[in-house]
Amino acid sequence: MQHDEYNHQEHAQKGKLAYVGKAKDMYETTDPHLFWMVYKDQATAGDGAKKEQIAGKGVLNQKITRLIFAYLEEHGIATHLKEIVSDTEELVEKLDMFELEVVLRNRAAGSIVRRLGIEKGTEFKGGMVEFYFKSDDLHDPLLTDDNLLFMQLATPAQLEEIKRLTREVNRLLSDLFARANLMLVDFKLEFGTNAKGDVILGDEFSPDNCRLWDAQTHESFDKDIFRNSDEDMIPYYQAVYDRLCSVLA
Repeated sequence: MQHDEYNHQEHAQKGKLAYVGKAKDMYETTDPHLFWMVYKDQATAGDGAKKEQIAGKGVLNQKITRLIFAYLEEHGIATHLKEIVSDTEELVEKLDMFELEVVLRNRAAGSIVRRLGIEKGTEFKGGMVEFYFKSDDLHDPLLTDDNLLFMQLATPAQLEEIKRLTREVNRLLSDLFARANLMLVDFKLEFGTNAKGDVILGDEFSPDNCRLWDAQTHESFDKDIFRNSDEDMIPYYQAVYDRLCSVLA
């Protein structure tokens, strides 16, 4: 899918602020079917306990997301990205978002290591899907399928479609990152339904919401750099973008 440069004369105009997020803000537009999404330089970790402004982060996250979403679109995964506005702004389809964070784990890292008492790097054959309730007040608790259905966060059919799409994204991107000499350890997705009721991939796909390890050294190329140290994360994000460009050229 080709995302052309934004034309102010032909498309939606930016309106009032609709949502403030940790890494992105969403604005209404004059088109009722579109949001204007702005990537921010803010980095957070530990439920916001650690927060910094990191120059260039928003630009890189959008550039990486643009590559990933275009690749997914070319392989049959519908995303909300419609048009690029600037280096940090884009027009996206307005979705009714599920209050869910959908996590797929290929290897053990982060919270699951502590939760299950397993060794970091342990492989999960075929990938492990987990759901988390998007609630800052509750610290995004882990949900079983039955929890999710009881809370009516999705219908049974939507749940199955979310799982199918998540596993297909994993298949496509594990292969893509492997070609870029990176291991896709885990990632978080967010989905919503559009005006037709179709389940669509929203949010972003960047080193902010996935773990990427160098295929040989297992060095992190993701937000764990920020979470676990004071090292500058920007060179690593730039390296992810450069490696993706090298295999998608």
